[in-house]
Amino acid sequence: MSDQDNPRREFLRKTLTLIPVVTIASAGLGGTAMMATPAIAAPEPERRPATPAKAYEPTWFTAEEWAFINAAVARLIPADEQGPGALEAGVPEYIDRQMNTPYATGALWFMQGPFNADAAPEMGWQSKLVPQQIYRLGIAATEALCKKAYNSTFAGLDSATRDEVLKQLEAGKPTFESVPAKMFFSFLLQNTKEGFFCDPIHGGNKGMVGWTMIGFPGARADFMDWVERNEQYPFPAVSIRGERA
Repeated sequence: MSDQDNPRREFLRKTLTLIPVVTIASAGLGGTAMMATPAIAAPEPERRPATPAKAYEPTWFTAEEWAFINAAVARLIPADEQGPGALEAGVPEYIDRQMNTPYATGALWFMQGPFNADAAPEMGWQSKLVPQQIYRLGIAATEALCKKAYNSTFAGLDSATRDEVLKQLEAGKPTFESVPAKMFFSFLLQNTKEGFFCDPIHGGNKGMVGWTMIGFPGARADFMDWVERNEQYPFPAVSIRGERA
């Protein structure tokens, strides 16, 4: 992790792999249709005051785990002068919703041993732990570390100390008996980036703030005429549901 917020965002831009985002966005292209403009304009609907959206409530994480997730992703992608951060983009909601999918239980993986932690990546998943367990055990171990070292929960620490704890996890320095610290941090960082750049249908990237930051058009039906231009794409991103940034 970088010590400064701006280089951290620049790191996101440079290391982001767009293939998953493009894949998700392309899934909605088949349902995109052009609508003809009616000859006679329809009367405008009655304008009503907007109802504030209800705050998301986690369905898998406990209240203590939810506080950790919010505090952690807020430091991984913080809000700054370049735009909203992970909290504003709904990354915690994305991660919580992922915990209720087959991905989180390892249902889509080959989960039989023996496991070899030093195996090459192409050999597949090499742990008996699945994402649900990695999060639950990782959060508990990190909270125990914070209480012992700082007499506080992770969410109760100041920003600089939170960053220091996350750096330790990233480096794999804490030796947790339940789960490798580096493995836990890797999942947390990967899922945070996914939640920041996914289609909003998955709970994250609210307002398409991630796509707007990198100039990604989203699930637009046709933008190929702009691919070869050395210009910024001028139109707002569109989600699978047809929402516009």
